[in-house]
Amino acid sequence: MKLSNANLNELSDGIDVPGYDRTALTPGILHIGVGNFHRAHQAIYLHRLFETGRDHDWAIIGAGVKSYDETMRQRLAPQDWLTTVVELDPAGYSATICGSMIGFCAIDAGKLVEAMASPEIRIVSLTVTEGGYYVDAKTGGFDAAHPDIIADAENPEHPTTVFGLIIAALMARRAAGIAPFTVMSCDNLPENGHVARNAVIGLAQRRSDDAAEWIGANVAFPCGMVDCITPATGPREIGIVADKFGIEDAAPVVCEPFRQWVLEDNFPMGRPALETVGVQFVADVAPYELMKLRILNGGHAIIAYPAGLMGITYVHEAMENPLVAGFLDKLERDEIMPTVPSIEGVSTESYFRKCVERFSNPAVGDTIPRLCLDGSNRQPKFILPTIDARLSAGQPVDGLALESALWCRYCYGTTDNGAAIPPNDPNWDRLTAQARLAKDSPQQWLKMTDIYGDLGDRPAFAEAFAAALTALWQNGTEATLTTYINGG
Repeated sequence: MKLSNANLNELSDGIDVPGYDRTALTPGILHIGVGNFHRAHQAIYLHRLFETGRDHDWAIIGAGVKSYDETMRQRLAPQDWLTTVVELDPAGYSATICGSMIGFCAIDAGKLVEAMASPEIRIVSLTVTEGGYYVDAKTGGFDAAHPDIIADAENPEHPTTVFGLIIAALMARRAAGIAPFTVMSCDNLPENGHVARNAVIGLAQRRSDDAAEWIGANVAFPCGMVDCITPATGPREIGIVADKFGIEDAAPVVCEPFRQWVLEDNFPMGRPALETVGVQFVADVAPYELMKLRILNGGHAIIAYPAGLMGITYVHEAMENPLVAGFLDKLERDEIMPTVPSIEGVSTESYFRKCVERFSNPAVGDTIPRLCLDGSNRQPKFILPTIDARLSAGQPVDGLALESALWCRYCYGTTDNGAAIPPNDPNWDRLTAQARLAKDSPQQWLKMTDIYGDLGDRPAFAEAFAAALTALWQNGTEATLTTYINGG
């Protein structure tokens, strides 16, 4: 059955379809970046809220600035912006038809600014990926020298970046006497609200007017921690939706049966009552972020590269391998979990055990290549800060150095058996060149100071890294992991 408003009543029993009148919904949120994660996470929370009968003036308008955003728009338009979201619980799959998005702005800068400037839009939310915030890898601050930013600064009336468009919309609201919307990042990076603020204000400072000062004084950028493992949609996922539920959906989403959202309660223009459907509103998101970034995202990195080097395809298969699972357990407990501050009412041990359960879910079908993706952007967020924290405390980093060496060995471009590893990083050519130099001179890898900062100059890490990389080349991944797990 083709997915559409007209066909909702014809879908099979057991499929959760909107119980609210979608025609009565009005927009309150404009979301930029309508990918799988957004539709499995934020959109589902709002769908569940609408099911309670409240806050129907907070529906989502989709938006984007890239060619793939237009592709998504074309896929969703014929099905009235509905999405099938299948939760892959090993105990039994379930399908929800998510109806919280009621429109999708044309992929046109002028129309997007106009939509954001509309008084009914009170939140502009973002999933533009971790790498989409123009962060300077060396300083961790805003990269004002990026060509995209320079172009927008020189042409403020014709912006092309998300942040230039947000500024244009905020200035249009200011000129019209309309209060500014809240900017809510839903991307998976530390202090995402602060990073979004830095990007918007950093670009605004390049203008000749007082835009930056006004934005800084009037616009809220709440931080949030988001979590839900959401694989890419391919033939397997489309087949699950069609075969198990009889739905013809041009852009279905599958995800794990777990989601979490912790938000700083900073919404001057109001917000939907998401706390009624499981969102945690807190004064300070940072401890929750740190727990997730180090234990869960760091855990993904720990699994990724040894599994990739051993030719393992799926994450749950990696967790079935005693060396990969043993490496994860030892490194988390010995070096990572001790760096995570305690949170009242939250058990770090329980959180880690839940991560292991999630990683081990065979129904999700999450892949090792996905976890290995974009290491040059992910390592500085998920692994290197933990190394820095332990070094600053005078603590050993043998396991973390091994994880970093495994990434280097992976970037050499071949598995332990000699099979080619396809490029999977925007900087792949550079990484491969450095990894080849590092085979005989490990310090060459750490000379990438835009990634490692000064870690390569700190003997405790540099020596542990060199020893780990040398062992990987001399003995292979399996033997090196065995030695580490056994305390050697």
